[in-house]
Amino acid sequence: MPDIRIALDAMGGDHAPAEIVKGAVEALRADRALSLVLVGDEARLNAELSPYAGENLSLSVVHAAEVIQMDEAASAVRKKKDASIVVAMDQVKAGHCQGVVAAGSTGAAMAAALLRLGRVRGIERPAIAVVMPTLKGPVVLLDVGANVDCKPLYLAQFARMGDAYARAVLKIAEPRVGLVNIGEEPGKGDELALAAHQLLAETRGLRFIGNVEGRDLPRGNVDVAVCDGFVGNVMLKLAEGMGDLFNGLLKEQINQGGLAAKLGAALLLPVFKRFKKRLDPAEYGGALLLGVNGICVISHGSSKAQAIVNAIRVAKEAILADTLGLLANAELAQNAILADTHDLLANAEPGEPLAPPTGGGAA
Repeated sequence: MPDIRIALDAMGGDHAPAEIVKGAVEALRADRALSLVLVGDEARLNAELSPYAGENLSLSVVHAAEVIQMDEAASAVRKKKDASIVVAMDQVKAGHCQGVVAAGSTGAAMAAALLRLGRVRGIERPAIAVVMPTLKGPVVLLDVGANVDCKPLYLAQFARMGDAYARAVLKIAEPRVGLVNIGEEPGKGDELALAAHQLLAETRGLRFIGNVEGRDLPRGNVDVAVCDGFVGNVMLKLAEGMGDLFNGLLKEQINQGGLAAKLGAALLLPVFKRFKKRLDPAEYGGALLLGVNGICVISHGSSKAQAIVNAIRVAKEAILADTLGLLANAELAQNAILADTHDLLANAEPGEPLAPPTGGGAA
């Protein structure tokens, strides 16, 4: 297995740098093929690393004098050129690292990736893709927050990127791609949904199954679910909250059930632990920013060590699967999407439903 070198924005997030450093150390203990670069205040990072000085870990520090705070605008990446997230992206741009993990501001991470790495050719807007558990296997949901206002073309490109990720990393041979909507019928939804549905139905190379509703995701009825960043972020946060609700209700019922319930719970403790682990967002680590020229994993701002370990794993899997290469190989299909969409928009009157492009057809 080839060595993988990943940069970490060690100053981003609610628990930085302590939890970032702890997560990096734990990841290296578990995987000796990894090499990690901590980017941030050198003095603070070296102080955090001092307890691990005796361990032979492939871990280095790159100094960055500035930090972009969670409440700062994404435009701060242009002003703070020595910010940890910017320097981490530069590590990838210079070829020193193959990917970045960041737990700070999502907007800053996306802006830094666009500014330093640039977009994949044929992609107009990158999207944040998260892998969620279902009854039948994982589902890729995108976008979950990078783009609040979208055009049909963006959703078609999200679908192509999600399809490539599902094939490369999740090893799904023919991912089922669905458009998140308020109903399954093709005529449901707002103008964006109607136009996106028609465009996706005519996109070559996708196994588009039509509209899917929110309940279809946890049931495992779709492999790639596409939506704008507003809808996706609400769905993601709701799913995280429902996990907390399930765990809380279970504890409540056990406590109210008396001695018999507590004895039964003790016998089922291993099952409960596995159940909790499957619902824990920390187990999924982070979301991949698809559409930029580098592997970038965005972790939750509240991430602790375990979430960082798993975010590093997500980055490593994306690197080994050559996700960027697959997106680049899909360029011809992307160009077909662009051409079809531009023809549609040129021929449509304002408010008129889009006519299907010629020569297309769902594969």
